[in-house]
Amino acid sequence: MQKIIITEFMDEAAVDDLRADFDVTYDPALVDAPDLDLSEADAVIVRNRTQLRGALLYGASRLKAVGRLGVGLDNIDLDACAARGIKVFPATGANDLSVAEYVLCSAMALLRGAYFGQDRMIAGDWPRQEMSGRELSGKTLGLLGYGSIARETARGARALGMQVIAMDPFATNFDGATQVDTLDALAANADVLSLHVPLTDGTRHIINADALAKMKSDAILINAARGGVVDEAALVAALTSGSLGGAALDVFETEPMTEQSGGAFADTPNLILTPHIGGVTQEANTRVSALTAKNIRQALT
Repeated sequence: MQKIIITEFMDEAAVDDLRADFDVTYDPALVDAPDLDLSEADAVIVRNRTQLRGALLYGASRLKAVGRLGVGLDNIDLDACAARGIKVFPATGANDLSVAEYVLCSAMALLRGAYFGQDRMIAGDWPRQEMSGRELSGKTLGLLGYGSIARETARGARALGMQVIAMDPFATNFDGATQVDTLDALAANADVLSLHVPLTDGTRHIINADALAKMKSDAILINAARGGVVDEAALVAALTSGSLGGAALDVFETEPMTEQSGGAFADTPNLILTPHIGGVTQEANTRVSALTAKNIRQALT
């Protein structure tokens, strides 16, 4: 019987579906195991934390297929997989809606500013003017990258009355958005700038001090794409100085966050931090897991 090893959390129904026909080892703690061994695996299923490269990948001598519970592939050595004929299956499209909702929900929370005053109210304050905030409708959403998640975000944004602009040198179709040609133009014209690019040598710290300086002083930045795309120190400086209106980060240069890396964000105003969950609602986990199970089943049969 062919063996599947699942190193991070997956919907139990999808795991049970695979158990019906395969020898399945499922343990979400495997991602942190120092002695993780994939030598007996015909297929492996991972999320974003398992680094499928180097010695770990080399030791997986029987590996035929990799299922990615999500869409980012920067934790997988795609060249090495291709050279060995290992098929890699991202769960394309299965979590688009949850990420899009995360982006729009974060934008509304930061623009409205009505959800950060609970402690003051409990203390007897009544800050009506300070917490009245702004509306999302009528604002301009800027999308850096225009793949399927960005398109879903654009659809929701238009329904809420936003204008949408996008920059993506690799996109051939900008239906639903007005194309802009430069990052400077995107940053300067967006009331909300949302990032939808992979982490590559070309995108690392693409949102740096210079890019942040181009943004409106009351604009919102949202990164639910990949840690490393944003220069975190430059972002903290912009928020602390008041030269940027707010930010939401779901991804970080250090994941999982440590006390040291998290401390860099201490006392930063108008900042939402979440632990890489933009695409991990209950519904999305069900869809992503079911699609991944289907992909791996087809690859092994």
